[in-house]
Amino acid sequence: MKKSILFLSAAALLAVSCQNFKKGDGGLEYNIVKDAGSDKAIAGDFLSVDMTIKSDRNDSLLNSTYDLGLPQIVQIAGDSIPGGYKGDYNSMFRFLGEGDSAVFKLNLDTMAARTGQPKPEFADKFVTFTVKVRKHFKKGQLTDSALYGQLDTYFKGELEGLQKAEAGKITKYVADNKLEPKKTASGLQYVVTEEGKGNKPALGDTVVVNYTGKLTNGTVFDSSIKAEAEKAKLAMDPMRTFEPLRFSLGNQPVIQGWTEGLQLLTKGTKATFIIPSALAYGDRPAGQKIPPYAPLVFEVELVDVIKGQGIAAPAPAPGEIPAN
Repeated sequence: MKKSILFLSAAALLAVSCQNFKKGDGGLEYNIVKDAGSDKAIAGDFLSVDMTIKSDRNDSLLNSTYDLGLPQIVQIAGDSIPGGYKGDYNSMFRFLGEGDSAVFKLNLDTMAARTGQPKPEFADKFVTFTVKVRKHFKKGQLTDSALYGQLDTYFKGELEGLQKAEAGKITKYVADNKLEPKKTASGLQYVVTEEGKGNKPALGDTVVVNYTGKLTNGTVFDSSIKAEAEKAKLAMDPMRTFEPLRFSLGNQPVIQGWTEGLQLLTKGTKATFIIPSALAYGDRPAGQKIPPYAPLVFEVELVDVIKGQGIAAPAPAPGEIPAN
């Protein structure tokens, strides 16, 4: 299912329930939007959930499983969990079973009082969790090995779904944006939007690059340009100085799609790279925005090319004699 549809579904859950919250223990407020009548989770169980987390300050989105395209696996802890209390994060999921959906407002004043930890700076009084349960894994009489085996099989299936969907995501992005990209033997696709006039970089040269990176669904995950980062409402590190990225091509690690793609551009060129996951992060997620098997789109500008000394020789292995 597409991220946009799922995210709208989460927003709809929040909208229909915002006036119907009940009071629970520890200041927790909740509304069960859908009760599927299934068994509710108990200690030792696991839930696979789709979830968004929002702050009550400017209604800002803190995290979303929909960005990764993967559910979150939540373990239901016992009552004796250190730092736990009635109305905490773990308490929320005990209201839920397979097929259920709900909205919870976690009281930060209670959390601070019960745990002795300061309130987070990103919210005022509440953090809101909008949750839909995909699957309930019941511990019951299962051994830990059997239960974890079920979870492993389930998650591998989710990953296979993302892998199978990748080619379609690239095709759709190209079609939706009416692009006519060139394609290299590795699978990298690129479109030059403004041709430069300088030299092309070679391995070992230092390149200076402005960029904005996003998923094929439009979610921006990083940018070297402050205006673009603000437009995308990215979390802003007050210590970050927004400036072009400078690195030695082939000597300092970047994703393979960049190493290959930048060598195709002349100084001053602006281009769009469409990079398959095999040339990016593969089957690994990267941060909270980039899921496994994610094709990436980069709008890049090759600001400068500085002649280098070539690729540095690898350091000799322990006991190995360097070549003369």
